[in-house]
Amino acid sequence: MTSCDSCGTTILFGGKTLGSYRFCSDRCAAQAATLNRAAQIPADVVRQLARLIREGNCPVCDGPGPVDLHTSHQVYSVLIMTSWQSNPRISCRSCGVKAQAQGALLSLVVGWWGIPWGIVMTPVQIVRNLVGMTRAPGIEPSPELEKVARTMMAQSGRTS
Repeated sequence: MTSCDSCGTTILFGGKTLGSYRFCSDRCAAQAATLNRAAQIPADVVRQLARLIREGNCPVCDGPGPVDLHTSHQVYSVLIMTSWQSNPRISCRSCGVKAQAQGALLSLVVGWWGIPWGIVMTPVQIVRNLVGMTRAPGIEPSPELEKVARTMMAQSGRTS
């Protein structure tokens, strides 16, 4: 399985390829120019912004950090229709775990009811949430937070 270079969504079927990038949709493919700008930003500049984000207050609860990128995963199904998604957000660990627990609970309740993907994806999304909830936070910003910082800089036009 591959994932979208813009939003990180897992691509099972289809998708769009532009150069060396793979995207899940036309909307994400529109981000190719931003990704090209992002590739030009020096790593030490990105790390500096990621550290500033990490040391700041949580944008969700305004509590003290450390702040990082936490992703919650969910799936919901109705007979022949199944939808699953991953929702990354910058937050403190407490807010991140709360979102992951909600995603796991939602998936547990409404994920199973689609054939065949509900039965397949529900355990996947629940396990992804459990892994995220139990993963110990690192001392440094995660590579995922650095990727978000790099994208933020590219979108704003900052390259240094």
